[in-house]
Amino acid sequence: MPALSPYITPVGKKRLEKELDELWYRVRPEVVKALSAAAAEGDRSENAEYIYRKKQLREIDRRIRYLTKRCEEIVVVDRLPKDLSRVFFGASVAVENIDSGEQQVFRIVGVDEIDLERGFISVSSPVARALLRHKVGEEVVVNVPDGRREYVIAAITYESLDP
Repeated sequence: MPALSPYITPVGKKRLEKELDELWYRVRPEVVKALSAAAAEGDRSENAEYIYRKKQLREIDRRIRYLTKRCEEIVVVDRLPKDLSRVFFGASVAVENIDSGEQQVFRIVGVDEIDLERGFISVSSPVARALLRHKVGEEVVVNVPDGRREYVIAAITYESLDP
């Protein structure tokens, strides 16, 4: 499995840190308390609440380990590129499908920030990799699992990367 891209926006980093704090300081203590109460009820082998809370605690601990490790690995991209006429990390790119005329806007973000409903795609995705370093008016070909798509870049914009 290829390594995850380490890049993330400042907003994305804050969101990861907030999730980690929420799990560590609020959610986990609540689950531990509920687990202790369930354990005090007696026979643990037939105690559904105890079994459920143990499973929930394992899932929380797994997510905490992942987030802790991920927060150590990430590289925050907090500066705009020098050449704003090309597509780089953090860009919002308006494209038009050459075949259908359908227009879409993609924002190229880190793998931890993907939100397809908002058009946020990973810098590692086939679409983002095809768009990188191109300019407005250029055509790009994207090979995706369900075939081949051709786009023309209609606009490139950059939002401030400050949180």
